[in-house]
Amino acid sequence: MSRKLLLLTLATMLFALGKESSALGQAALTKAKGIRVDPNNPRYTYRLQHSRDGIGKFYMGREIAHVMGHLGAGWLERSSREVEERPQTLIKALKLKAGYKVADIGVGTGYFARRISRIIGPNGTVYGVDIQQEMLDLLERNLKNAGIKNVQGVLGTISNPNLPANSIDLAFMVDVYHEFSHPYEMMQNICNALKIGGRLAFIEYRMEDPKVPIKLLHKMSQLQVLKEASPHPLEWVETISVLPRQHIIIFKKTAPQSAAKANTNEPRNP
Repeated sequence: MSRKLLLLTLATMLFALGKESSALGQAALTKAKGIRVDPNNPRYTYRLQHSRDGIGKFYMGREIAHVMGHLGAGWLERSSREVEERPQTLIKALKLKAGYKVADIGVGTGYFARRISRIIGPNGTVYGVDIQQEMLDLLERNLKNAGIKNVQGVLGTISNPNLPANSIDLAFMVDVYHEFSHPYEMMQNICNALKIGGRLAFIEYRMEDPKVPIKLLHKMSQLQVLKEASPHPLEWVETISVLPRQHIIIFKKTAPQSAAKANTNEPRNP
């Protein structure tokens, strides 16, 4: 058995064990000192002892990271990003087509939305979603300066991207998902916006690579992403490893009748 196949098999086993023990673990947490279960959604817990880089709220064993505010918008447009993240390589990996309806979740200043708008053309639309109006103001200014007409800013909430139902061909999140304060609800509503067969891409810094110079809570492992996608009508498609620091983990929305079947988010053999 190849080393890659062995690692994927072990990851699948750990993923399955984690799902089976989640209910038991949650019950134990309710009795633990310094841990409080969210009364509105017991999927979440709050812990008194937590990382200073996180908000003290946990989901499926992961602490949620602080959101980067609009005052850090300049970092999104840094010139070094071309080398560090290879945005054109990422965009090529997303396999966009002319006329696509694309959702850029956590659009920020529109760094990716502007580039994608050229590929999908005038018959396509990028919905640039952000929960900060200040970011959307910066997006609008950048779009006006670039003369781009096929990107629409959308003010979302912490639990809903406010996108039309069954309308999106591709939704993608670049270094954003780990900051969602309500990841379960947000994923529910993103899935609602996807067309059947529409794709969802997580682009996250690789937790598996200790050499990636990013704070721990701002990284995610492939296994954790698979775990958090499992409650939703999503099927794992592929994980693409062409970027220097991030992985691209792609799912597709399944038909309603498929959602009730056994989850298929475990990685398939390469």
